[in-house]
Amino acid sequence: MKNPDKIKINSNSSIKEALQIINSGAMKIAVLVNESGKLLGTITDGDIRRGLLNGIAMDEKAEKVSNKDPLVCGVNESREKILQKALARKVYQIPIVDNNNYLIGIEELDELISKEKKTNKVVLMAGGMGTRLGELTKNTPKPMLHVGDRPILETIIENFIKSGFTDIILSVNHLSHVIENYFGDGSRHGANITYVHEKKRLGTAGALDIIREQLNEPFFVMNGDILTNINFEHLYDFHISHESTATMCVREYDFQVPYGTVNIENGKILSIDEKPIHKFFVSAGIYMLSPESLKYVPQDTFFDMPTLFEKIIADNKNSVSFPMREYWLDVGQKKDYEKANIEFSEYF
Repeated sequence: MKNPDKIKINSNSSIKEALQIINSGAMKIAVLVNESGKLLGTITDGDIRRGLLNGIAMDEKAEKVSNKDPLVCGVNESREKILQKALARKVYQIPIVDNNNYLIGIEELDELISKEKKTNKVVLMAGGMGTRLGELTKNTPKPMLHVGDRPILETIIENFIKSGFTDIILSVNHLSHVIENYFGDGSRHGANITYVHEKKRLGTAGALDIIREQLNEPFFVMNGDILTNINFEHLYDFHISHESTATMCVREYDFQVPYGTVNIENGKILSIDEKPIHKFFVSAGIYMLSPESLKYVPQDTFFDMPTLFEKIIADNKNSVSFPMREYWLDVGQKKDYEKANIEFSEYF
């Protein structure tokens, strides 16, 4: 996703100014935004030429020739979905917007197709016991449980590969041979897969100590039992653009109290809320970390990701949240496993 700042114009910009931007940049597009950065439309060379044929002069406002209903994609849409939309509409540049239509970046069809491989490491935590799944994980590691026609871990790896991230480290422990026998060195999937063996349980961040020498640029960490179609490139871009030490994907979680809640002060009832809904943001088990975060990881010690973030926050380092809106499911219990198999074909 490219930075759109150099191709932005406002409502007072002329068609001539828009054309200069289109001709001077590699993106071949200008984007019309309001003062606060909301997307109003796009302008291409073709839009300008059609305007000229209709008698519109070059010194008139660019918004007269703009496409006020362009194809746009959400910041959390997957690379595959964006590519499908672009090909269907024969569009070569796609503005990326957030939920309020603020312009975030530009995706280009050529780059989406090329799927350039990137060197950032992907660390997948695949050593958990999966005890809550009972007999299902007696002889099978939880990440290797089949959802749809393949193991959960294979879906995760394939989604990273689709985003161009092919250098994958699997942190394994429980029944590790099952995972290693299935994936091998990753060549069958077009990836480079290596393994780190936890001799004892190290938590969701403790294993990073073993491989810290390999993590010399921003890297992903993800639990190996999560199904999601998040666009990992957008997470990477978000992390870099915010100059973040640690970025956590978060999901909105809500629950409804099944009773009326009573607000009391000094024994006096102030108000009654009937079955209120409480909303929170919870960790989605997907992270992007910069190498400097590793200095907070202790050696050979059980250490979880929430504790890592607490230490980074306490040290006043930049830690940001990446809100997720796409499909996400933590396959931690039998009911989740059953749900995943029902929904798999719809989302994957």
